[in-house]
Amino acid sequence: MTAPAEPSGAGVPIASARGRWILLTTVLGSTMAMLDGTVVNVALPRIGEDLDADLAVLQWTVNAYLLTLAGLILVGGSLSDRFGRRRIFVLGVVWFAVGSLLCGIAPNAGVLIAARALQGVGGALLAPGSLALIQASIRAEDRGRAIGLWSGFGGVGAAVGPFLGGWLVDGPGWRWVFLLNVPLAAVCVPVALRHVPESRDPQAHGRFDVAGAVLGATALGLVTYALIEARSGTVAVTIAAVLGVLLAVAFVYVERRRPDPMVPPDIFASRQFTAVNLVTLCVYGAIGGFFFLAVLQLQVVSGYSALAAGAAMLPTTLLMLLLSARSGELGERIGPRIPLTVGPLLCAAGTLLMLRVGPAASYAGDVLPAMVVMGMGLVALVAPLTSTVLASVDPGRAGLASGINNAAARVAGLLAVAALPLLSGMGPESYRSATQFDAAFGRAMLWCTGAFVAGAVVSWATVRSPAPTEACHPQCHTYCAVTAPPLEPPREGKRGLG
Repeated sequence: MTAPAEPSGAGVPIASARGRWILLTTVLGSTMAMLDGTVVNVALPRIGEDLDADLAVLQWTVNAYLLTLAGLILVGGSLSDRFGRRRIFVLGVVWFAVGSLLCGIAPNAGVLIAARALQGVGGALLAPGSLALIQASIRAEDRGRAIGLWSGFGGVGAAVGPFLGGWLVDGPGWRWVFLLNVPLAAVCVPVALRHVPESRDPQAHGRFDVAGAVLGATALGLVTYALIEARSGTVAVTIAAVLGVLLAVAFVYVERRRPDPMVPPDIFASRQFTAVNLVTLCVYGAIGGFFFLAVLQLQVVSGYSALAAGAAMLPTTLLMLLLSARSGELGERIGPRIPLTVGPLLCAAGTLLMLRVGPAASYAGDVLPAMVVMGMGLVALVAPLTSTVLASVDPGRAGLASGINNAAARVAGLLAVAALPLLSGMGPESYRSATQFDAAFGRAMLWCTGAFVAGAVVSWATVRSPAPTEACHPQCHTYCAVTAPPLEPPREGKRGLG
C-alpha cells in the first residue's frame, strides 16, 4: 500500500505520526550517502591489501563514486521535480543499495570500481531528494524545525560513521562498510512507499539536458583518468587529457546554447556567485585531498588501526555539528568576507600541523591539535559560504545555486584525489611503505596548504557582504559532513535543482 499523491500546498505536521515517518525516511536516505564520505576512506588500506591493489585503485575507489555523483546530482534534482520526488528518491535508495551490495561482494578491483560508479548514480538521485521530500511534504510552519531535525540527526550519523566504519574494517572486514547500506535501504524503501506522499513540480517540463550531462561527466572522467594514470606516460593518457579538455570546452558551448541547460551560464553573471565557487574549488579540493590522505597516513605511517584512524577524525565532525549554526549567525552579523578568509587560513594551519604526524605520532600531542584547528576552520567557513552562495542569486534560484556549488565542491575533491598523489610524487606502491608514504604525504600537505591559502586570498579580494535578502538564510543550519557544502532545498513555489 502506498500513500496517494497530495495536492500542491497540502502539508503534514512534523509532530504527527506521518510527519515522523517522513523525517525517518529522509534521515535514512541521506545517512546512507553521508556515511560514504566518512567510512570508505578508513577502509582503503585494507581494500588495497585484500585486493592486492596499487594506489591508483584506491584513488578510483573514491573517485568513481565522486565522478558519477558530481556529474549527475543536478540531473537528479530535475528528475525529482518532473517525475515525482518520492519515486526518484526511492529509485536512488534502491540503486545505491544495489551498488553497495556489488561493492561488498566485488571479487576484484575492476568490479569494485564499477560498483562505486553505480553507487554514485544512486547518490545523485537520493541526495537532492531528501530535503525536497521535506520541503514538499511537511507543512510550511514546520519545515524549519523538520530541516533542523534532519540535519541534526544526519550530523549524529556522520559522527558515528568513523567509529562504525573503523570497527567494521577491523572486525567483520571492509566489505561490511558497503553491505551496511543494504539493511538501511531495506527499512527506508517500504517506509517511503507507505508514508511519504508523492509530489512534483507542476511547472517542470520533460526536457533534459542529456548532452550537457554526458559531456560534463565524460570530460571529468577523462581528466581524472589522465591525472591518475599520468605516471605511466602512455599515449592513452595524453589522448585522454586532450579529449577531456576538448569535451569540457564543448560542455560550455552546449550549455550556452541550450534553452534549458543543466548549468545556466547566466547564473555566473553574478560576480559574487562566481567568486564563491572559485573559493569552493580551492577549499574543497584541499579538504578532499586532506581527508583522503590523512587516514592513510595514520594507518600506513603511524600504525593506527582502522578504528583509531576513523576516531581521529571525530573532533572535526563534532565541532561542525556543535558550532555550524552559531557560525552561520556570526557570518550574517559581520558579513561573509572575514569568515571566508579566516576559515581557509585556519584549515591551512591545521594542514601544516599534520606535518607533525609521523611514525611516532601522539594522538593528543600531534593528531588532535591538527583536527581541532581544521574543524574550527571548517566551522568558520561552511555556513557563511552557503549563505553567500544563496545571497548572490535570485531567491527563486536558490536550489539551483546550491546544487551547482555542491557539485563544484565534489568536482574539486575528485580532481584533488586524482592529482595530489601525482604532484607529491607518490608511486603506485608507496602506500605499502611507511617511509615513502610519509615523505610524499608531507609534500601533499604543502599543496593542500597552498590551496587553502589561495581560497583565503580569493575570498578577501572578491567577496563582499550581500544585501540581507531571503536567500541569505540557509534552511540547513546544522551541517557536519566534510566532503561538500550542504544542498539547499528548493524554496516554496520555486523550481528546485536543474
